Amino acid sequence: MPHRAPGAPDTPGPRHLTGKPIRYYRPRGSADLRHLMDEGFQAFNAARLGEACRIFTDRMLLPEHDTTIALTVAGALTPAGLGGCIVELMERGLVDFVISTGANLYRDLHHALNFTLHRGSPFVDDVQLYEDGIIRIYDVLFPATVLLETDAYVRDFLVRSGLDGPISTAELHYALGRDLIERQPGCEQYSVLAAAAAAGVPIYTSSPGDSSIGMNVAYHELMNDSTLMVDPNRDVNEVCAFILAGRKNGCVILGGGSPKNFYLQGQPTLWEVYGIPKGGNDYFIQITTDQVVWGGLSGATPAEAVSWGKVNPGVLPDTAVAYVDSTIGFPLFCEYVVGSERNRRPRKELVHQRERLVTALKQEALERRATRAEG
Repeated sequence: MPHRAPGAPDTPGPRHLTGKPIRYYRPRGSADLRHLMDEGFQAFNAARLGEACRIFTDRMLLPEHDTTIALTVAGALTPAGLGGCIVELMERGLVDFVISTGANLYRDLHHALNFTLHRGSPFVDDVQLYEDGIIRIYDVLFPATVLLETDAYVRDFLVRSGLDGPISTAELHYALGRDLIERQPGCEQYSVLAAAAAAGVPIYTSSPGDSSIGMNVAYHELMNDSTLMVDPNRDVNEVCAFILAGRKNGCVILGGGSPKNFYLQGQPTLWEVYGIPKGGNDYFIQITTDQVVWGGLSGATPAEAVSWGKVNPGVLPDTAVAYVDSTIGFPLFCEYVVGSERNRRPRKELVHQRERLVTALKQEALERRATRAEG
């Protein structure tokens, strides 16, 4: 295999892959954990995580608020088995759309295709891993053949899908999820892409070329003379249309990075570009290790976001930032939410509403432009 150094064994060194397989974790709503978070998490970041949980369950999920909720995902969460938490939230109607790094969706494919990722150690000889054909994501280990076979699946999918012309990443991921359901029956129980397709939850990637899925889309265009084009303009307009249509808007941000900004820029796009003042997000929850002092968007606080029109200035009490690793904070958050009284609501199935809502966005923008011209 090209990845391995000359003379390396045909079979990856088993000594590296003796750790337990990483499985998707599905939260069950532990009453003991809720008690711990309500009574034991009393100060510092423990208290902030508890606040985030209660903002979500006691405010964002109120039926009369009908909040349109976005989940943004950065960092290597699906390789760590936390895609199951996302699946649980989507199935329960607690997340209406997702913005993720492409890498998380590509790693989700490994699980969907029944490849095995192993628990390992970050303190290994990486030169030896390379020679033995093993890939490492910190302490997650798997054979390099997983990459090659996942790539082959994506390329074959693109051919048989018949997708062509400009499409949004939501349309690409929906078709990919439906293909997984058809070819890997039952994988919607643990695959984010498949579960999203089954639940009607659109998934966007803010940087579609920055992942192995995008790399294979590029191959498809070059080698198969395909007219398929992932159109970021459609992504921007569809997300803005969801925000505009929402009675209230809120987000749960894991990590930060491009997915965080891609969601939060929706409110400025509406008022700054389209002339439609939506008022900013009503709820803002972030679980992150990024700090505000470095000046990057990943660490920017909800208070700072007020100046951009990203967060409604009157709702800062309905915002929380917990400075904790998402692989710790997110499963705790999900256990709390699943165990709450409001742990399910009707799904919006926005993946099927995209065209209608974008048409409504365009109509309102045209009316606003005509009003400004008359004035």
